[in-house]
Amino acid sequence: MKRHRHQEFIRFLNAIEAHVPRRKDIHAIVDNYATHKHPKVREWLTQHPRWTFHFTPTSASWLNAVEGFFAKLTTQRLKRGIFRSLDDLKHAIDRFVEETNSHPKPFVWTAGPKRVLAAVKRGKRALESIY
Repeated sequence: MKRHRHQEFIRFLNAIEAHVPRRKDIHAIVDNYATHKHPKVREWLTQHPRWTFHFTPTSASWLNAVEGFFAKLTTQRLKRGIFRSLDDLKHAIDRFVEETNSHPKPFVWTAGPKRVLAAVKRGKRALESIY
């Protein structure tokens, strides 16, 4: 969607809600973007009790696998690219997604839980020392 406000996010949630069988619970992993915590989104969640949001820790984009995909897209396709229109940009992104999907490679998490938790602790300490 062109915009990333709570209205668009609720539309996205409604689309998922309509396609997932009613007997299933839905767990969504989301970052701490303000849209995901907007009062209207919280109200929507109270009206849809089968949904549970799991928030990734603040400043932990490395936990979000899609961030790695975006980084790869940026470095391999968008950085230093010349796009004369929004359609050119969309076409470049679509081509990248098609090429990536034609030779998929599974994401393999190499860090063990102790290493991940230690990194989270270090990040928290660093943030607390700044503020």
